[in-house]
This record gives sequence, structure tokens and C-alpha cells, in this order.
Amino acid sequence: MTTHQAEWQDTLVHLFALAARLEGEGQYNLAKLTRAAADSSCRRETYPLDIHGDTDKLTVEVRKAIDALSRLNMSADLLSALKQGAEFMAQGKLSPITVTPHPYVCRACGYIALAPPTEPCPTCGAWAETFQKFMPNYWFDALEPEAARERLRQTPLVVEKLIAGLSDDVMNQPASDGGWAIRNTLSHLRDAQGVLDFRVDLFLKEAHPILESKAVFAWAKNESKRPPSARDIFETYRASRAETLRKLESFASSDWQRTGEHEEFGTVTLRQQVSYFAAHEPTHLSQIRALTR
Repeated sequence: MTTHQAEWQDTLVHLFALAARLEGEGQYNLAKLTRAAADSSCRRETYPLDIHGDTDKLTVEVRKAIDALSRLNMSADLLSALKQGAEFMAQGKLSPITVTPHPYVCRACGYIALAPPTEPCPTCGAWAETFQKFMPNYWFDALEPEAARERLRQTPLVVEKLIAGLSDDVMNQPASDGGWAIRNTLSHLRDAQGVLDFRVDLFLKEAHPILESKAVFAWAKNESKRPPSARDIFETYRASRAETLRKLESFASSDWQRTGEHEEFGTVTLRQQVSYFAAHEPTHLSQIRALTR
């Protein structure tokens, strides 16, 4: 291990330990800064790593992580869930909530459970309600309805500015690393918007709809149906978004708390689903911008 790696690991462990102690003293603002520093440090170290997005290679990487975690005495339940989830991924499927449930981590000692804890932590005795629940992504920190609608309104306008004046040849050109062309990103935005619109309709029509998980990322490079030009793909996305916004305006404030059952994420509210799609889109704007330079 290099000096840098050793120092980084020591600092990371110290930051997490310091955050826990600061929280215990009621110094929550200092604790949030040390936790943010730890997260930032991890992301800065991992950002340059080249982990390929190919399903087979990702499956290998997950299995390597399982082996490493097993040597660190990680929870057998978590390892089992990871293994089952990796098997679904190897088959080109998304792992359902029944296989990969939300984990709950004791914020005092790190004990992990794959079901909502009802008893004190068996390791340190911390109260069950103090466990931290890990959701699939940060988008489940749901936006307020108006903020979500505004973000849905704004993103097509940003995309339109980014692609203004670009030819189809430019928008069809893949990234230098073999990644998506602008056309693929536009297709992905259109496809995700179609899923959102369909789910909004389900919430309008049904009391507790079943929300089937969709591998939208896998559709972006599907040229089998000879889709129209990149500009036409964008126009389809924009028109569909306008219709979705019209539907959302018809919901009362209380309607945003309606629930559905998501195959991948479990019970979710309409508010969470709209936030999910509203917050997801900006993650792709940098892809488009990078290819316009």
C-alpha cells in the first residue's frame, strides 16, 4: 500500500468516526461537513477508475466486491442479496425489491440489516429507529410538487439550447470513448419521459398501481425500429413532456401522496416518482454538452 493510500484510508476512517462523535455532541452542522468531506474524498478517488459499463464486466466487478466484502466479515444477508442481484444483472434484468431490499445500517456500530429493524441493534444496543435506511438513489429525497414540475418544464428548454444549430451528423457521432452519441441521449430522455407519462396515467386511473420496472438505459442504442432524426426524437420528447405537465396540473396537493408498488423500489408515492424523473434528467445534460464542444 502506498503512503497516499494509507493516509487516505486513515483520514476516511477518522472522518466517519469524527462525524459520529460530533453528532453525539449535538454538533450536527460540523458532522455534516465531515461526512460530506468523506463522501467527496471517496468520489475523488473513484472518479478516475475505469469500470466498464458492459453487463458482463459489471457482473464480474460485483462478484469481486462480494469476495472482498466476505473477507471483511460483511453481513451474510447482504452478500447473499448482492449475489442474487448480480445473477439478475448477468441475465440482463433489473434486480427486484424482493431480492435486493433496502438495507438499514446502525449509525453507531455499522451493523447492517435487510429488513426494517424492530429491536435494538444486536451489536451495540442502539435503538431501532436510529438505523439509517439506504434508498436506491438520492432522487427519493422527493422534491416539492411545484419544484418538480418546474424542473420538468425547464429541462427540455436546456436541451433545446444545447442542441441548437447542431446537424444530425454531429448528433449521430458517438463519444470518443464509444459512449452515447447525442442522439442516444435524446432517445433516452424521450424513452424515460414515455415511462413517466405512462405512470402518471396509472396514478390517475388506479388506487395503488403496479409500476413495472423498465430498463430504459438499454433502449437508448436500439436502432431496430429505424427511429427518426435526432431533432425529431427531441420534438417527440418535448411534446410528451408538455402533455405530462398538463396532467400533473390536474392533481390536487393530496394526490401527490398516492402510492404505487414499484417492482424494483417497493412502495413509492407519485411525488417520489415525479421527483425521480425530474432529478434524473440533469445527469445527462453534461453528456450532451461534452459532445457539442
